[in-house]
Amino acid sequence: MPWPSSRTPGQTGGVFTWTVMPAPGPIGALTVGATAAGLALVAFGDHPEAAAQAAERLGLPAVAHEPARSNRQAAAEPGQRGEAGAPDAEAVLERAVAQLREYFAGGRRVFDVPLDWSLTRGSQRRVLETLFTTVGYGATATYGELAARSELGSAHTAARGVGAIMGSNPLPVVVPCHRVMAADGLGGFGGGRSTKEWLLAHEGVLTGALDFG
Repeated sequence: MPWPSSRTPGQTGGVFTWTVMPAPGPIGALTVGATAAGLALVAFGDHPEAAAQAAERLGLPAVAHEPARSNRQAAAEPGQRGEAGAPDAEAVLERAVAQLREYFAGGRRVFDVPLDWSLTRGSQRRVLETLFTTVGYGATATYGELAARSELGSAHTAARGVGAIMGSNPLPVVVPCHRVMAADGLGGFGGGRSTKEWLLAHEGVLTGALDFG
């Protein structure tokens, strides 16, 4: 898929639309936000302040939104347009929420909602793009492997850098940092260990025979 170009905060236009959706297991809830360009934020928990901070970084007004249409309708309308043929941020948000619900219900393995990478920069963006395109559902990679794939090198410091990037990922679940692990164990996770374990078990990676201690 083509990647949206990085934009300067304050020059994006439109609005940042966000909502809080329920999520299963230890996740509880997700705060999800989008621009007309694509999904821009997924944050664990009910955190309006995370949406406000993301909107401020993007230079956009934050608008709370409660999806009104059905999941099926939202998922089936990827081409909905707003004024002057521009993609509508609310349509992007509803499509993202619908796909997240399908993922949690076990009916979706690939997210094809457009992504707005504007909250990422430089090597962070390169690593996260590499993660999104190369580590699919039910697969895993180590910090070192992802560093090498992202052309950061294979040194220990590069692997540590990838670990820090995973912790700053603005699009967890969709950009699957839960699939990235330490060479000798589960590794850290911004959503907490129990959430990482739940997501890996949901994808069939973490089983009774795979004990991370």
